[in-house]
Amino acid sequence: MVLRKFCIWNGQSWNLSQVPVFDADIFRKEILEECRSGARVVNLFGALGEEGDIRMFAVISKDDDAKLSLFSVLISKDKSVFPSLTPELTAVHLFEREIAEQFGVVFEGHPWFKPVRYHENFRNVPDCWPGISSKPIPGDYPFFKINGEEVHEVAVGPIHAGIIEPGHFRFQCHGEEILHLEIQLGYQHRGIEKMMEEVTLERAVLLAESVAGDTVIGHVMAYCSLIESLSDCVISPRAEALRALALELERLSNHIGDLGALGADIGFLPTAAYFGRLRGEFLNLLMELSGNRYGRSFCRPGGVLFDLDPGMKDDFRRRLSVAKKELKELAELFFSKPSVLARLEGVGIVSEKTARELGMVGPAARASGLSYDVRTDHAFGMYRFRHLPISLASTGDVFARAQIRWLEAQRSLDFLLELLDQIPKGELCKTVSPLKPGQMALVMVEGWRGEIVHVAMTDPQSKINRYKIKDPSFHNWDGLAMAVRGAQISDFPLCNKSFNLSYAGHDL
Repeated sequence: MVLRKFCIWNGQSWNLSQVPVFDADIFRKEILEECRSGARVVNLFGALGEEGDIRMFAVISKDDDAKLSLFSVLISKDKSVFPSLTPELTAVHLFEREIAEQFGVVFEGHPWFKPVRYHENFRNVPDCWPGISSKPIPGDYPFFKINGEEVHEVAVGPIHAGIIEPGHFRFQCHGEEILHLEIQLGYQHRGIEKMMEEVTLERAVLLAESVAGDTVIGHVMAYCSLIESLSDCVISPRAEALRALALELERLSNHIGDLGALGADIGFLPTAAYFGRLRGEFLNLLMELSGNRYGRSFCRPGGVLFDLDPGMKDDFRRRLSVAKKELKELAELFFSKPSVLARLEGVGIVSEKTARELGMVGPAARASGLSYDVRTDHAFGMYRFRHLPISLASTGDVFARAQIRWLEAQRSLDFLLELLDQIPKGELCKTVSPLKPGQMALVMVEGWRGEIVHVAMTDPQSKINRYKIKDPSFHNWDGLAMAVRGAQISDFPLCNKSFNLSYAGHDL
């Protein structure tokens, strides 16, 4: 077989027949060699082939040159078995588990072959993890156990004290020290990917806004860009600028909210209160732009539904300038107090090596020294024309994750103030043509938690027959588990908040 490289770019669509199909050995070898040379797995997912076989796709990123490699392998429907990559490449372990329960594929040699979201197809997977019933439910999960005379378990959730989504945390502890944490999710599984294939495009955009309630703009931007790519619709520069404005306001509100929540967790109430008020200011700006505090009904395929008039633009610029000054004062207060630093520094460390092995993304990865940012590495929309520096730290602790939020908030504010001075002209929303048949497209967006990826395929009748979503939380929950290993159990709430991951975004 002649190895044919197929390179794609963020936001591009292509004919599905162009994607090379390798045999199993070459498929595995290509992924492993690419990753050993510094690339990373952006996505690994399955789809039903024309003859009922399972076609598995790999998307590999070389971030330094903005290239994405795409190739696939066919897995026979009669013998749905494939040698696992996980023993040699830890970052794919969750991808393989997801494919297993979506398509009934057995990944031979996988060391942690457990359910992810409790798809019905998991019952068709033979030789699954001992202790899992043929029809698993979240309450029937084989947790890892550590034996020892003084080892004890602490179970937290899935029902939590407060308005929070369900997730279960099982700690194996020796005294106050956490030896191991296993995080069990899946309670929020709504079947969004399948629904995206069954509903109209007008309904699908509402589903995209509901993937994760605090990342409305990030996910709906990915969906709209995907539909535009599949229909050869090029939106106006003004619509691109307004989308970027909404995306950065979403980033600001969440980053500032997280800093306030960290202040509350350590009992530093002045910054908790003031960061909370400042978060409200960014949410209010997003509401004035879109009519909704979380940005719903703003982005639509073809552009956006609302505009900024000159008066609003001046008001936004003034309020963002005031917020920038207030944020600087608050951050100086927060990051200068010895009592704050003593509680943040050296807690919940994730090394660069561990972050790379787990495939972490977003601010959590950048806090550990990994310079992944879609806005720079695979620039999209308005980010193709305006450089936004990547914020990095190296210590990988709670302090670093807080500091990254502060640095990114500053740069988002600078970006927005410059953007408001030079918003281009153009129509708000174009009419989108019918989707092209037999196509595939991929869109990456840097949401506030990190890399969001949406992929879609169309059948010969131009109907979407496979829709794949990847939220950054899919990568990063294991990072939280590693952050608390060896820490005191009382540090878990602080570590958890420093990641602030999404249950719904993971569970889909």
